[in-house]
Amino acid sequence: MAKMLQRCRFPQSAYLSGLVQEVQRKLQKALNMPTQRGELLRQLFTDLALEVDARAQALLYNHGNVVEDGNAIIDDSRPSLCFYEVLAEHYAQMPEEGKSLLPLFVQMWSQSFSSQIFALLFYQWLFEVPQQSDGFVRYPTAFIEGATAIFWIDVQSNERRFFSLYHYAYEEVTVNSGHLNKLPIQAQRELIHLISRFFFFYEPADRLKIFLKYIPAFSSFPTGGPADVFVIELTAQLQKIKVEPVLLHYLRCSKVLKGVELHVTTSTRLKSALYSFTSPGGPMYPTRPIRHAAWDTLDCLYPVGQRFRHLISLSFRLLHPYYWPSSFGNFVLSMILAVFLKLFYIIDYIRHFIFRKQNTCNREN
Repeated sequence: MAKMLQRCRFPQSAYLSGLVQEVQRKLQKALNMPTQRGELLRQLFTDLALEVDARAQALLYNHGNVVEDGNAIIDDSRPSLCFYEVLAEHYAQMPEEGKSLLPLFVQMWSQSFSSQIFALLFYQWLFEVPQQSDGFVRYPTAFIEGATAIFWIDVQSNERRFFSLYHYAYEEVTVNSGHLNKLPIQAQRELIHLISRFFFFYEPADRLKIFLKYIPAFSSFPTGGPADVFVIELTAQLQKIKVEPVLLHYLRCSKVLKGVELHVTTSTRLKSALYSFTSPGGPMYPTRPIRHAAWDTLDCLYPVGQRFRHLISLSFRLLHPYYWPSSFGNFVLSMILAVFLKLFYIIDYIRHFIFRKQNTCNREN
């Protein structure tokens, strides 16, 4: 995943002011209509997650010229973004307008989607604006609750629509001790756990060492070192993911843990989690690609005892005859594919050999 692009601060516009007023109007309407509150908040959350098209960006930021027919002359160099990013940036620039919404959220904390909307609108305001309110202790908790639900939406849909929110929490808060120290100790730990659970989904696996380097500077954890904290959250996350492409991605990224020093109990927990995906049936019911990816990762991280593990797995498979037909069929197909690939490589090699020989003969003549 590429690093989030840094956006310039653009002048305010009437369209942006109208957007801010519309958000406040919808929140007030949800508060005034208890019977429809859940649906109204759900609609607002959906609207905030929508992508801003190029014309809307030009209108919101006074960027480009709008001609008489209503079309805008757009600078295509600006990156795409969603409405929640526009509003989060605005509330960080204009904190007083953000504070006017807080009483509305305080009265709807227990309502579905309220913490998600709060996280989308105030993820920059929460850390960049000095806080003096007595209710500040509640805000980090709401942010973490909302961000957790939001990231799961991305995982379930296998999209990264809320990458900006995650990257800000990782790059600008977790790595920046000045921002992180604004949170209570418990909230700091919960945020680091949150970043750990979704790290492989949003960030390149090779950046893990950078992330682990910053964990000890924030607070001490009773569960062990930085790597132990990360792996404990990772193993819990693996058990919860039900989307095959995402789980495959997590299993493959886990190979980056090779050579990382772990506590014995943490290492055993990771090994058990991976091993649970290597056999068909309950409790995980993994598909064949998941099983193969789990075996590859397990063999990569724990090469000692590799053959013994496969032998035990084969022995248990033999005790379940109803798996034999599918296993035999897949074995035959894989062998046929391997033979065809081998023939292809041989034919390609012969063709290149004949071609080189002919070129040699032509040069000699």
